[in-house]
Parts: sequence; structure tokens; C-alpha cells
Amino acid sequence: MLFALPFPAINPVIVELGPFALRWYAVAYVAGILLGWWYMRSLVRTERLWAPGQPRPSLADVDDVVLWATLGIVLGGRLGYVLFYNPLYFLQNPAEILVLWEGGMSFHGGFLGVVLAVALFSWRRRVPLGSLSDIVAVSTPFGLLFGRLANFVNGELWGRPTDVPWAFVFPRAGPEPRHPSQLYEAALEGLVLFLVLRLLTHRFHVLKRPWFATGAFVCGYGLARTFVEFFRMPDAHIGFFAGWLTMGMLLSIPMVLVGALVMAWAARRPAVAAGTAP
Repeated sequence: MLFALPFPAINPVIVELGPFALRWYAVAYVAGILLGWWYMRSLVRTERLWAPGQPRPSLADVDDVVLWATLGIVLGGRLGYVLFYNPLYFLQNPAEILVLWEGGMSFHGGFLGVVLAVALFSWRRRVPLGSLSDIVAVSTPFGLLFGRLANFVNGELWGRPTDVPWAFVFPRAGPEPRHPSQLYEAALEGLVLFLVLRLLTHRFHVLKRPWFATGAFVCGYGLARTFVEFFRMPDAHIGFFAGWLTMGMLLSIPMVLVGALVMAWAARRPAVAAGTAP
């Protein structure tokens, strides 16, 4: 047998009281949302990140949009998983759609859910959509970081067989040592993407050009996810397309292209003038 690290015996359930069970998966979502909320408030309060007189969301808007975005994450993430990854199973077992505590969330579905929620919030509250989208985008890596760590704790979404010295034997994935692809995603989609976006916002002040940060997040996530898909095992019931493409790649590669186009478009637009709401 190839060398492998022992998988840490972390109980996915933190505490269980009768029918109630508090899971690391749920705590990860809550932690990501709360840290994202805190970071959005910090961005809105930091005057130097914005052009003088540039319309932007208020602190009250940030507080309220978090609830809308949370609903978008949960509903979109679950529906995305149902439609993108296992539609036939859920068609035969529709009641299982509501069993969120056993996992089964799609980032791409959650992303679309948040896009819709933020757009509706902007329209309803008359908040500049570009600036609102930017602060939500640059705060999203917190949730990605904790969500992928929770995937690792759950021993799910494991990687492909490998002989690298940091491989793990996952309890439900057979005897082969595998890439800890969840940790790769946590590092790239969470930590690295956050640092890149923070550099763009605090050093290059891209919030003064609405939509640029949004495009950078979309492109950056697409690149990170596509790269990790070369190490992540695709869902057994889906497998590969054309011998090497995965569903994750098919959903992420368009994000790279769209994000790059949005950044190019935002960079070419005139700088924000006081009192305008792009």
C-alpha cells in the first residue's frame, strides 16, 4: 500500500441533543456568512476605498442583504446540486431534496442564487447594483474556505488516487490514498482568492470601478475550481465527459471567460463620478 496520512477522526456532529444535532457543516456556513457580513461592513466604512461622493450600500443595506444572500446560498445551492449533479435520483426521491443536513450543495447553484438575491435586493432598495455586487463578491471566499474545510471533516468530495506524501485514505472512498482536494479548494478558493481580492480592493482600489471586483471573483473562482478538478474525483454517477472533463469544469470554465470580460468592461468604463449609481 502507498504511503498515506491517517484521516483525522473528527466527528461531523459537534453535539447531539435528542433529535437535534449541531454539525460542523452548519457551523461552517454560519461562520462564513458572519465573517462575510463583518467584512462587507468594514469595506463600506472605509472611505479611502471609494471615490469621493460615490454611491454605495449603507451599513443597514449590508445588514439586510446578508439575509437575502443567505437564502440565495441555501436555496440555490441545494437546487443547483439537485439539477446539476443528481436530477434522476431526486426525481425519484423528491423528499430527499429537503435533507440539507446530510450535505449535497452546489457552489454554482448557490452562486446563481446569490446573484438573483442581490439583483432583487438592489432593485427593491434602489442600491447601486455594481457596488453591492462587488462587496458581496470579495466577501464570499470566507464561506468557501470554511465550506471546503467542512467537506474535509465530513470525508466527502475527495480527490483522485495518488502517491503524493500528503495523501489521505478517506473512510468512504476505498483503500487507495487520495488527494485531499477539499483542502486544495479551501486554500485556492478561500485563502488565495481572498488575498487577491483584498489586494485589488485595498491596493488598487477597484471598488472605485464598479463590477471589476465582481469580475475578478468570478474569473478567480473559475480558475481555482477548474485547476482543482484535475485532482478531485468526479461524482461516480456522472463521471467524465470526453474522457477528462468533469461537471465542475463544465460549470467553471464559462466563469473564467465571463469574469475576464466583466473585468475588461469595467476597466474601460469612465471612473465613477460623484452622485452616479452604476
